[in-house]
Amino acid sequence: MGRLISSRRVNVTLGDKEERMMMTGSHTVADIFCVKCGSMVGWKYETAHEKSQKYKEGKSVLERVKISGPDGINYWMNNEEAHVGGSDTDDA
Repeated sequence: MGRLISSRRVNVTLGDKEERMMMTGSHTVADIFCVKCGSMVGWKYETAHEKSQKYKEGKSVLERVKISGPDGINYWMNNEEAHVGGSDTDDA
């Protein structure tokens, strides 16, 4: 599943910070919710506990299908800071 990784977010709110075990180790993350419908659309890395994962801090991962919709229509705006990539979630 494609994911949009970005350091900029609009029209979303952040949930509470929580510890989560990811494939790359333990991270403090906050879920990201759409302000219009309240759906969880991704998460933000607040803290990476392993030195090799520090580059993720402050970055967000947005589920492409939750932003583009199942029919592939893009609802998100073009953002040169964002790129599509894999992720390290266990619940993919």
